[in-house]
Amino acid sequence: MTTTLDDGPTPSWLRSGWVPHLVLGLALAVAMVLALGVGSVPVDPATVVGVIARRLGAELDVSVFDDRIVWQLRLPRVLGAAATGAGLALCGAVLQSLTRNDLAEPYLLGISGGAAVGAVSVLVLGISVGSLGGAALVGIGAFTGALGALILVLGLAAGRSGALPPTRVVLAGVAIGQICSAYTSLLVVVGGDHDAARRVLNWTLGSLAGVRWTGALTLVVLMVAAFVLVVAYAPALDAFAFGETAAGSLGVRVQATRWTLMTATALVTAGLVSFTGAIGFVGLVVPHLVRLVCGPLHGRLLPLSALAGAVLLVLADLLARSLVEGQEIPIGVITAVVGAPVFAFLLRREGRSA
Repeated sequence: MTTTLDDGPTPSWLRSGWVPHLVLGLALAVAMVLALGVGSVPVDPATVVGVIARRLGAELDVSVFDDRIVWQLRLPRVLGAAATGAGLALCGAVLQSLTRNDLAEPYLLGISGGAAVGAVSVLVLGISVGSLGGAALVGIGAFTGALGALILVLGLAAGRSGALPPTRVVLAGVAIGQICSAYTSLLVVVGGDHDAARRVLNWTLGSLAGVRWTGALTLVVLMVAAFVLVVAYAPALDAFAFGETAAGSLGVRVQATRWTLMTATALVTAGLVSFTGAIGFVGLVVPHLVRLVCGPLHGRLLPLSALAGAVLLVLADLLARSLVEGQEIPIGVITAVVGAPVFAFLLRREGRSA
């Protein structure tokens, strides 16, 4: 399969230059200010900007109450949403290129299934370790499960020569994902605890409600590390579009590149999932949309995907906590409602041009 959903030429001003980056950068800034101001206690945009400016060293007068609402309560969650959206979009773009599969996304390597095994085991079995809190233990369990799934998938997919064929990777990911899904379903049913089942459902649909400053900074570091790594491999990813043989003839170390990027994206995804749960469609849809508008070259695709993913998840999280008064909708529901129709539209466009 190819890795592009394209339909006709794109204006040159969108395919090059700083305009798309500027537009998405401004959109992200506006989305974050909006998200910081909306909630059970509304804060106007001028106050939001004032609180942030004061924290960054400006001599401005803001109330302690506004500072607490914006800086201490909402900003970690908004930063976490932006970092998670950017990270998922980056990982999706890389995996779609490496596997040349339109349906590749960050959970391709069984990451979400393995993370669910770890998280559900903690939630249902009531595992405890010393003085660790429930949320921290769930995150550790999710990360451990995700790493375990990654090791199993790579072990199944790798050939005797050390090669990592994309088809075997996809099949191994599906197999491990199904096994993990069966385990989590059985554990929830056998456990018989309705409260635990509700918490499991909330985790598997994703949420940023528990993200505080430590988690937000960790998510930002993960995203920045992922961005630096994958942008360094942008020329190699461009070469993969012509096939492995052509990439090798252009000087790309095909197997080493595939191992490095698949392992790195899986580790980043595991880290993101351990804080937020499994949030679908961001890593699948965003790279397709950006590629459709700005072309397939990864020097532009990767940073623009990161920006677009951040915008999408910040707005999705805003909707998740504001659509229903007094109740939060799992963010995975919002991304699915938005992402599934968009992906169907993209497929329809591709079908008309075929």
